Amino acid sequence: MKNRKSMVELDDFDRKILAILGRDGRSTFTELALQVGLSKTPCQQRVKRLVDSGLITGFRAIVDPARIGLDHVAFTEVKLSDTREDALRRFNEAVRRIPEVEECHMIASSFDYLLKVRTADIRRYRIVLGEKISSLPHVASTSTFVAMETICESAR
Repeated sequence: MKNRKSMVELDDFDRKILAILGRDGRSTFTELALQVGLSKTPCQQRVKRLVDSGLITGFRAIVDPARIGLDHVAFTEVKLSDTREDALRRFNEAVRRIPEVEECHMIASSFDYLLKVRTADIRRYRIVLGEKISSLPHVASTSTFVAMETICESAR
């Protein structure tokens, strides 16, 4: 299990910086400073501190999955046959190696994990489920829910 990381003290400038970069990570320091109400150098220093502290973990391009043929989304419940620490660790390590799994959450419920799986279509999902997810360590059963439409996603 992950250790809890220490909280980072944030002021209003830091919160504004995070909100702006969360919407547009390509903002220049000049644009960011203007929107936040700081000069460029202090703004750069704050962003560097937020990165160095681990609060900002990176910057990335957000790709439209439909434009690259990956608009099929399924949510997969996974129940494990063993939930001792070593079994959880082995499952966690293995599921990270499946590129079609966009998200994996340990759940407090009648099942153990909820996966968000993105593929080209239901046929490809079936292959991923049968050949990759079902063969993960300690998987006892799975159940799938197919998304008909995405209303909102946090990465957009």
